[in-house]
Amino acid sequence: MAQPPTAVIPREAWEGCSVLLDINDGDRLAFFRLTPGATVKIGDKSCSLQPLLGRPFGSLFRVGPDGLLPCQDDDKPRDGGAAEGQAQEETKDNRSLVDNNTAQTLSSEDIEAMKREGASGDAIVEALIANSSTFGNKTVFSQEKYKLKKQKKYAPKVLLRRPSTRSICETYFKKYPARIGFMRVDTLSLLLSMANVGAYSDVLAVDMVGGLVVGAVAERLGGTGYVCSTYLGSAPSSIDIIRMYNLNSEMSSRIFQAPLSNLCSLKSSGNAPGSVQGDAVEPSAVPDESLQSSLEKPSDTEVSDGNAQSTTAQPIVIEAPEPSTDEHLNRGDIPIDIEAPEPATDEHLNQGDISMPDCKGNNGNSIAPKAPRAGKAPSPERMKYWGEHGFSSLIVAAPGHEVESVVADLLPLLSYSAPFAIYHQYLQPLATCMHSLQVSKMAIGLQITEPWLREYQVLPLRSHPHMQMNAFGGYILSGIRVHKPDPSGARVQEKSSGATESMLVSL
Repeated sequence: MAQPPTAVIPREAWEGCSVLLDINDGDRLAFFRLTPGATVKIGDKSCSLQPLLGRPFGSLFRVGPDGLLPCQDDDKPRDGGAAEGQAQEETKDNRSLVDNNTAQTLSSEDIEAMKREGASGDAIVEALIANSSTFGNKTVFSQEKYKLKKQKKYAPKVLLRRPSTRSICETYFKKYPARIGFMRVDTLSLLLSMANVGAYSDVLAVDMVGGLVVGAVAERLGGTGYVCSTYLGSAPSSIDIIRMYNLNSEMSSRIFQAPLSNLCSLKSSGNAPGSVQGDAVEPSAVPDESLQSSLEKPSDTEVSDGNAQSTTAQPIVIEAPEPSTDEHLNRGDIPIDIEAPEPATDEHLNQGDISMPDCKGNNGNSIAPKAPRAGKAPSPERMKYWGEHGFSSLIVAAPGHEVESVVADLLPLLSYSAPFAIYHQYLQPLATCMHSLQVSKMAIGLQITEPWLREYQVLPLRSHPHMQMNAFGGYILSGIRVHKPDPSGARVQEKSSGATESMLVSL
C-alpha cells in the first residue's frame, strides 16, 4: 500500500505505519509497526496484524480461530442494556450469593473441548452464562460485570488507535510514568498552550523525556514551523518516541537537534537575537531543509534509531536493544523497549506492554519502510537566522538538570516578548528559578501553575468521579522574555529627561 499524501492526515492504517493496539479496553496497550511479519500475542494465540491494513483508525477487532477479525455491528458492546435495567424497578441484590465454586456447572474440560471444536469466544461466554446457576439472581450491573470479565478472558477485543500526542502520553503515563518525567496529558497540553506553540513557530525545546515534547510540538506545527531540540554536553538526548508518531517527511525534516554550546556561540559572536550586527536574513532567504538532498552532520550530533548515547546526567533514555532471544528472531520483530533503572531482561521486556516490533528478513534487512528519521543538524543558514531573530517560544522538560542554570542560558536565545514554559515534577526548582528571573529582570508575567485533572464516569444515573485518579501532575513555570534594562542607559535617560524638564520650566 502506498504512502499517504503528506498534506492529508491518514485515516486508515497503511503498511509501515505505527499503530497503538488497545486490548480489552485498556488492560494492555502496545505500539506496533505494521509490517508483513508483525504479530501480536493475545493470550496463548499469536495473531498477524495484516487484517489491520486499510482499516480506519478506531476499528474494533475480535480474536477468531484464524486471527483478528473485524467486529460486526452486533458484536460491538452496547451500553443501553445496563441503563435500561437501571431505569426499571430494581428488586434483586447479591446478599444470597455465596462464592463456593459450585455455581458454574461447565468445567474447564468442557471449555477446552469447545475450543477444539472451533467455538468462538462469544459462544463460550454464552455457554458460561447459560450454565451459571446464580447469574439470574444477580443485579443488572453484576451481570454486566460478569459478562465483561468472561469476555476479556475468552473473547478479547482489540481496538486500533492512531498514535497521537494524547494516546502516547496516556500510554506511557499509565505504564512507565518515570520515563516521561511523570508528565500527564493535561500537563503536556498546558505546556504547549503556555508556550504559544502554533503554526509557523520556531520552537526551542529541551526534551529530556524521551522525545514526547518534541513530538507534540512537531504534531501541532503540522509541517509549517521548526522545532530545535537542544541538549547539554556532546551527546544528544534521545527522542525515540518520535518514531511512534506517523510524521511524514515534511514534518520530520523540520525537527533538528543542536547542542546548547553551538546555540550559545551565536549569542557570543554578536548575533544575539534582536541585534543589528551582521546582514539581516529574511525568512524567504533561508532555504528549506526539506529540499536539501543531503546534509553533513557533525559526529557529536548524529542520531541513530535507538542507539543514541546518554550521559550520567540524563537518566531518561529510550534505546532499542538488540534481540537477545530466538523467540524474537523467529517472530521477525524487534521490540523497542524503554530503558529502565533496572536491568532490561527479556522477562522485563515481555511484561512491558510498550513495544514497537519492526519486521526484518532473514538477512537482517528491513522488508518494510521505516519512519522518516528526525533530529538532524540544522543548516548554517538556519542557525544564522535563529541567531539574529531568535526563537519564538521555549519549552523545557528536563527533570534531571538544574533548571535555574539551564534557563539562564536559554532565555537569551529567544526573541523579545517570546513566551516560555518550564516543566518540572517538583515545585522547589521552579520556585528558585522564578526568583532568579525576578532578580535578573529577564522575564515578566512569571507564574507557577499546578495542573489538576479529575476524570468522571458519565453514565445514566451513575455519574461519579473515578475511584482511582492521579492527584499530581507536576508544575509549570511560565513567563515572557523581555529586554534586560541597562543600568547605565537608565541613568543617562534620567539625566536627559531632567534637563528637558528644567528647560521647559525656564521657558
